[in-house]
Amino acid sequence: MSDPSELHFELRSFFEFNRFTGTEERHFADLRVTVYENEFWTAKQRDGHSLHEVSYRACYKPQLPGFFVERFCQADDVVYDPFMGRGTTLIEAQLRGCRAFGNDANPLSFVLAAPRLNPPAFAMVEARLKEIHLSRPPEFDPDLLTFFSPDTLHELYGWRLYFRMRKQAGLFDETDAWIQMVACNRLTGHSKGFFSVYTLPPNQAASLKTQRRINEKRQQVPEYRDTKALILKKSKQLLRNALPKNYARDDFKLVCDSADATPGIPPNSVKLVVTSPPFLDTVDYIGDNWLRMWFCELEIDPKRIWQIKSLKEWVARMTDVFRELKRVLQPGGVVAFEVGEVRSGFLLLENEVLRAGFAAGLVPECIMINSQNFTKTANCWGVSNNSKGTNSNRIVILKKER
Repeated sequence: MSDPSELHFELRSFFEFNRFTGTEERHFADLRVTVYENEFWTAKQRDGHSLHEVSYRACYKPQLPGFFVERFCQADDVVYDPFMGRGTTLIEAQLRGCRAFGNDANPLSFVLAAPRLNPPAFAMVEARLKEIHLSRPPEFDPDLLTFFSPDTLHELYGWRLYFRMRKQAGLFDETDAWIQMVACNRLTGHSKGFFSVYTLPPNQAASLKTQRRINEKRQQVPEYRDTKALILKKSKQLLRNALPKNYARDDFKLVCDSADATPGIPPNSVKLVVTSPPFLDTVDYIGDNWLRMWFCELEIDPKRIWQIKSLKEWVARMTDVFRELKRVLQPGGVVAFEVGEVRSGFLLLENEVLRAGFAAGLVPECIMINSQNFTKTANCWGVSNNSKGTNSNRIVILKKER
């Protein structure tokens, strides 16, 4: 698809999942935009490549970026995500033969994304795990025994020391980065596949107070978890699907800047942007990741993470982001900007995104609402399907003029 205007015909006639597309027109002061609603990609939870199966708060399914990469990109085109999170857009881009650019103000994103853009062979992970001796620390934070048994916690301190020493000696390589990524992903969760006692889903670390309450309610005590065995098991799961022959490449680019000022991304270099910005007044990106940050020995200035309560401020920030995206986009480049419903659907955030993109000089094409009847996430949070954005994606499509 050479031009986003061709997308209109496809969306109107889309019937891949036996549903007709609903359409409406939304009128704004300076423009009129068509809204298309359908199920545009599968509702199956794990229909993507196994490499994606790393949890992160508020991440979208890989089918979302895949939909746009397939339609707007050719081999070696640059696909960019200015809020890359766990790296879903970047991995999907590389799986489809494109070059991946990513940015995130949170350095934890690099821990989660970079190793999966250049993954080691499973045999290398297995061999490295056999080589590693985990030192036992002389002391540890006793509060962490709320989550982990003493022996498991000793191993976690041993991993932290191992990664620190490898970095200081200049020996930290792709296999070490992979092991750190997998261990970080296995810290806490709600099954015996995680290092912790039963707790919240792995994309949201409980506070100490909350976990003590969970332990008391369930009458549970943390049991020992063999961290090496669980890292090996998860690595096998992540690498179970074959990768394209030329998947791993060394020309991806990751930067750690504010999304409205990314000098490391060259001007006119990006063919497609697929992203989802920080939610408005919903997600605590620092609090949700406090244990992962502790394990990876990362610190971040809270002022660098956008946790915005005011709609006016959120729109102003997004307008600045769109100005930066206009700078890095090629002429004719496309932005697919995804937002969820907020405030029980009373605020149509996609309308605010459209206005912000237009104010920044981009051309609005349409709004897509991908709605699904898949209810796992909705059931987890005790809400009805699609009522709070749990199973719907609202995507604003914009382009840079040629």
